[in-house]
Amino acid sequence: MRNEFTAIIERDKEWYIAYCPEIPGSNGQGRTIEECRKNLAEAIALILEDRREDMLRGIPDDAVKEMVIVQ
Repeated sequence: MRNEFTAIIERDKEWYIAYCPEIPGSNGQGRTIEECRKNLAEAIALILEDRREDMLRGIPDDAVKEMVIVQ
């Protein structure tokens, strides 16, 4: 499965800074656009992983848990 998100990248002197409007709190930075984009992707992955773990806490043991694929 492939996830696609919007990266807004801006130049700030010698740095590039980025954020993703679909994932509040995600941001990245780098000396190059590529480094900035990679940093943002890592931040998005960490946020989504943390949210998934947080949301799965407290689900009853007898609940049915399945993966849903969105294409």
